[in-house]
Amino acid sequence: MKKKRSKGGNPPQRMEKAVELLEALAIEGKECSLSALARRVGISRYRTRRLLESLEQQEAGKRLLPKADKGHSRGKVEALYGSIVREVRPVMESLARRHKEAVYMAILKGEEVLFVDVACVEAGGKGEPLVGRRFPFFNNAAGKVMRAIDSWDLLEKIGKSWRRGRSAFPDLADLRRELESIREKGVAVDCGGMGEGVITVAVAVRDYAGKVVGALTLLGPSVRLLGSRLEEEIIPSLLLSGELLSMKFGYARP
Repeated sequence: MKKKRSKGGNPPQRMEKAVELLEALAIEGKECSLSALARRVGISRYRTRRLLESLEQQEAGKRLLPKADKGHSRGKVEALYGSIVREVRPVMESLARRHKEAVYMAILKGEEVLFVDVACVEAGGKGEPLVGRRFPFFNNAAGKVMRAIDSWDLLEKIGKSWRRGRSAFPDLADLRRELESIREKGVAVDCGGMGEGVITVAVAVRDYAGKVVGALTLLGPSVRLLGSRLEEEIIPSLLLSGELLSMKFGYARP
């Protein structure tokens, strides 16, 4: 006997489609037709309408934005990615309190990483300015840990298409070795990519389909993070939090 499916579908899938719908609205504008939105997100007109009705009741749906490039304010970023932020924020706040460092949630946007939220305590320094900003995926731990899951063909394609005038793309052979090591360990550590003396540590968060939702990222000065604290305290804590969040999004380890 077939199980009766919930009318709402899989909760993590609904959230993913809601985020895609918000992005589509931000790109196409509020006047975009229902049919066009449905085609862009890949769901039926009926489901699109139901999602829109649900979003209209939330703050994120009331603040839909036109397409923007770099330099989103924190409020604008939360409008686009509020569903993800609400799920991840309690974990971020717990990590920030425990380690007294700034903890970010980052997502991939094409070839770049977008920082969408931050939780920090006074001792952890200033984390707010990074929210809404984009960076090349290869100059920070968040981008590296998310890209480490991708196929090598895709990464080679990105490297070959990297536009001149931007940050120099790393040597492909070196990048491949680094990402293979990150994939095996499940955690990325970057020193200096976000500024002299700055360390970023990140773990990927996945959804029910194994797709990367984003990356939990801890950022701080090398004087506080290097040495035994990084290996014995920070990394195990992030790995556990990333695994718990992935389970929350429906991910089951193969």
